[in-house]
Amino acid sequence: MGGCQETVSAALELGYRHVDTAQMYDNEKQVGRAIADSDVDRDDVWVTTKVTPGNARRADVVESTKASLDRLGTDYVDLLLLHWPNPLVSFRDTARGMAELRDDGRIRHAGVSNFRRWRLRRARENSTVPILADQVRFHPFYSHGALREYCGKVDTMLTAYSPLAHGGLLDDPVLAEIGERYDKTPAQVALRWATGFENVCVIPKTTSREHLRQNAAIFDFELTDDERDRITRPSYLKSTGLFLRNEMGF
Repeated sequence: MGGCQETVSAALELGYRHVDTAQMYDNEKQVGRAIADSDVDRDDVWVTTKVTPGNARRADVVESTKASLDRLGTDYVDLLLLHWPNPLVSFRDTARGMAELRDDGRIRHAGVSNFRRWRLRRARENSTVPILADQVRFHPFYSHGALREYCGKVDTMLTAYSPLAHGGLLDDPVLAEIGERYDKTPAQVALRWATGFENVCVIPKTTSREHLRQNAAIFDFELTDDERDRITRPSYLKSTGLFLRNEMGF
């Protein structure tokens, strides 16, 4: 499959209704074209985009989001996240910009990304707008037990990106063994594990139409508690190693 527009078009055709993008990805225009060209109504698609940390100040949040909306070709996004914490800007200032955008109807909800539990707690304390979600790396080697527990208590969605550990789970022997019982791939087992948590939304990334199809075909089986326990293997070393391999092309 080709570029971003073709991938989003195929995803919408196959039944996906959550599209995640960001200013940093430089693909908002392609995402917007795919949605506009689709037979699916805009109101039936949940669109998330993310503000770069360099645009974290109130005025920059507002202006950069308006530019994102222009690129997306839409009057609003369903969810606007701050992509990464900016240690030089108080989240209170960021939240004011998000609140202004919400009041103007340009965003429906606000949230954050890559916030640890303590930072999410502080952001909630300082925010003038409810924080709907925290988007973080999430997979069997990086399962965020404390953050998940906190998000459940404060009714914040945990959105899981890189649920396949940057491809590091595709040949995992535990997932392969469990998958054989259900005639599923290791990737499908990993995604079913992630979607089995309450208050967790999963956004796998792929450019393959077949993988799009497989990623959606995971709700016709249930993992046992024992299988879920076997899959959950928190390892900072493995998680960091796979992340660096992906980022640096090892």
